[in-house]
Amino acid sequence: MCLSEPVSFAAGGLLIAGGVFASSKAWNINKKYMPVALMPTMAGVQQILEGYVWAGVNNSDPSMVWWAAMGFIFFTWFMWPIWIPFSVYVLEPPESRRKKLFLYMALAGTLLGFLLYIPHLLNPDWINVTVNENSLAYEGTMLLDYIIPRWLTYVIYIFLIIAPPLMSTYLHMRLFSLTLIVIVSVSYFFLFYAYISFFCLLAGIGTIHLIYIILRNKCCRECPVLFR
Repeated sequence: MCLSEPVSFAAGGLLIAGGVFASSKAWNINKKYMPVALMPTMAGVQQILEGYVWAGVNNSDPSMVWWAAMGFIFFTWFMWPIWIPFSVYVLEPPESRRKKLFLYMALAGTLLGFLLYIPHLLNPDWINVTVNENSLAYEGTMLLDYIIPRWLTYVIYIFLIIAPPLMSTYLHMRLFSLTLIVIVSVSYFFLFYAYISFFCLLAGIGTIHLIYIILRNKCCRECPVLFR
């Protein structure tokens, strides 16, 4: 989390516990929920990695800062634009005309993830972690900066994580997309000085919404044949 090392580890532990609980419920209710159920756990691992970024910063250990930051942005830039469309794809009813579109979005997210993440493995100096207003700011170069404006990269990224749940057959997945829209808006308009860190923190908290969807089996309302 953006605030401190102990808070990052605590938030990560809570999200992992919630994700494991949701995954066990998903396994018993309907395995189509499993990709969605794993998201809180993934968000928890990401927060723990940010705890190690804090540890590296606090102990002036550039090596720890680098590998922990690479782990953190692995989820930010690589996993989320793939996993969110993929989760919606798996959840979508087989007869849905949008199901194939969600798969294409997941493939587009895979391409975007490679373009955003892999170059940082080859160019360690592209990662620049600083403390800004007691929060971690991840700044640096992106490969796509040489091709398109940074704002367009962000637009494509946000589209790939918000559009799939927004277009889902299921009402509560569409409501989850509204949660993401609020998170993106708050991060951009009020927390821009450390927007990546805050976005991932708030998105992690937002996955609690997914735990609620699974525990209450909310998708059963729209597709009782699959989720009864």
